[in-house]
Amino acid sequence: MTVAEFEAAGLYDPAAPGAADRLALLEWLVAQGATLEQMVEAQRHGSLTGLAGDLILRPGERLTLAEVAAAARMEPSRIERLRLATGLRPAGADERLFSREDADVFANFATGDVFFGDRPMLQFIRVIGSSLARIAEAAVALFLANVEGPIVERHAGELALAEANLRALQALEAIPHGVRTILRAHMETAIRRLRAARRERFRRDTVIVTVGFVDLVGYTRLSQQLDSRALGTLVERFEALASDTVAARDGRVVKLIGDEVMFVAVDPAAACDIALTLLERFADDPSVTPRGGLARGPALMRSGDYYGPVVNLASRVADLAVPREILVTAEVVDEAGTGRFRFEPAGRRALKGFDEPVALHAAARA
Repeated sequence: MTVAEFEAAGLYDPAAPGAADRLALLEWLVAQGATLEQMVEAQRHGSLTGLAGDLILRPGERLTLAEVAAAARMEPSRIERLRLATGLRPAGADERLFSREDADVFANFATGDVFFGDRPMLQFIRVIGSSLARIAEAAVALFLANVEGPIVERHAGELALAEANLRALQALEAIPHGVRTILRAHMETAIRRLRAARRERFRRDTVIVTVGFVDLVGYTRLSQQLDSRALGTLVERFEALASDTVAARDGRVVKLIGDEVMFVAVDPAAACDIALTLLERFADDPSVTPRGGLARGPALMRSGDYYGPVVNLASRVADLAVPREILVTAEVVDEAGTGRFRFEPAGRRALKGFDEPVALHAAARA
């Protein structure tokens, strides 16, 4: 491919600032296997420095919806339904979005339908899709903040950015194996927790757990005062602390929403320890103060989440707590014991959605 061809395609202007760097980028892209048409298309979308990475992200032949459906021996409408469940937009009839590997994946999902049922399998795929979408966006954000940002700030040029982009995507090749290994470990843990939390007298998907909510009082005010980067640092600190604290005590983070964490633990004493530890770790922070609530009882376990009155109760109790206070229900007090903790009566409180006042206690270290 010649310089004249680059000029004719509108990819290169020898008189433009940074022309030497642009030419080096184009020649490097050719060496990576990029065609002139691919470079023109990437330029049109403002992604020329990411083209080499794009080419290795999903290499090989690309198929249309009709072609991947034929390879998977499935109806195109069924492929689209599965794809939508993963959180991906519908494919145009002529778009070449699929690979041969996609056909195998869709066929395996269809096998799961036979075993688990159509509706439950689709819901499970939605959980997979939303989780992987978060992982993908986290990877992109990781690159932007820690690789692309510094390159742009020191004006290293397009070629340096393109090379970094390619190396980053090559590094992602380790993720599938890592995810598979971590998934197996989490499967073992989930099965162990289920066996410990399930009672025979309850339905098969109902477990006895302690549900906890902890949030940061003052977060809303701070969100109006801090810039997005400072606010993001605070949220990252809270999420990291919550995640590590819960995992270290054999609990599970169900969801993190900005300034609030929902977690569950089979052992009520572990749940108390988690909530109190989060309070203690933010004790020296004048800007935000944690508070929380714990409730124990049967919960329905579905799609990686928990449902039922005990979840609503824990949330309502957390809303009642004042800063630096953990309120718990009588069931938590009865089963957590007083060896490591003390529980001061906090009265009977009327809670929205509950017919009778609920007896609450304030939890503290013994």
